[in-house]
Amino acid sequence: MMIDETHNPWTTLSSRPVYQNPWISVREDQVLNPKGGEGIYGVVSMKNKAIGIIPIDVEGYTYLVGQYRYPLNEYSWEIPMGGGLIENDILESAKRELQEETGFTAAKWTNIARLHTSNSVTDEEGFVFLAQELTAGETAFEETEELHIRRVKFSEAVEMALNNQITDAISVAGLLKAALLLQQQG
Repeated sequence: MMIDETHNPWTTLSSRPVYQNPWISVREDQVLNPKGGEGIYGVVSMKNKAIGIIPIDVEGYTYLVGQYRYPLNEYSWEIPMGGGLIENDILESAKRELQEETGFTAAKWTNIARLHTSNSVTDEEGFVFLAQELTAGETAFEETEELHIRRVKFSEAVEMALNNQITDAISVAGLLKAALLLQQQG
């Protein structure tokens, strides 16, 4: 049986903006679901691309960023990440975020993942880069950031993702994919 992946079984009857700020907009759509039933669908649209970076130094260490995450009401260890304006080049956004959050620049960049963070409620698109051949520099934290940087063996960061010490979706997906890709490279 052939699946038509372009077929949208949803019908949007109306759409209205509910809220927006510099980072997100929220809309409520009146819809007909795939079975024809009426309902509502709330959609969070992001004004930035999510950019995650896994820096790996020549000794096999990576750098995690720790911070208190307000929506979760808990502390979170993550790969360095941030937002890049949708119209900006994602690699340039990744380079900026790595430098801001860790002080590093990298000579070698590999885009290892494109992902959607929670595709049932948001259109957020994320990208993960592997950054290698690092050069140290100065951080440039944003006003909203109180970050701590932790240098760990890459294998330890992967273990942290596997045992739920790292729970951020982009970090977990990026670390696991990087581990597989690096293992395949030998």
